[in-house]
Amino acid sequence: MPVIGGSAAVALAGRAGVRDDPYFGFNFLVEIQGLIAGGFTSVGGMKITTEVVPHREGGVNDHEYKLVGQTSYSDLVLRRGVSDFDLLWSWYQDVVDGRVSRRNGTIYLLSHASMPVKWWDFVRAYPVAWDGPELDASNNQVLFQSLTIAHEGLSNGMGF
Repeated sequence: MPVIGGSAAVALAGRAGVRDDPYFGFNFLVEIQGLIAGGFTSVGGMKITTEVVPHREGGVNDHEYKLVGQTSYSDLVLRRGVSDFDLLWSWYQDVVDGRVSRRNGTIYLLSHASMPVKWWDFVRAYPVAWDGPELDASNNQVLFQSLTIAHEGLSNGMGF
């Protein structure tokens, strides 16, 4: 049986009436160590970078090898509105007091029916910064706070 490439598979799916619409970025959940950490307005920093190490071989002046270097993970930034219920504040306060508790977590992207369709697992995370709300008496908007979380890895739970 012949193997169908990515472009051909998309074209055939379109003719068969199957659509592969992208998901909306507003429908997601964040879970930390088995607990839903609350509703967030945004999650930033889901970035993985692998260093490129150039290597030149003696006597070969027209070619440079590109070797794979170290991979690093950006800190995650969780942003949400200020509310009465805040487990993340106490987690960060523990770090400030010298009691670092590393936790694993997952960021779930949800479908239109609120079912997980993709997820990203982060491991051995702990909070490293808290950015409080900006109080302004001339403003009547929702107050936001953010928590920056360092972690040791990010893996993709469904497709790319």
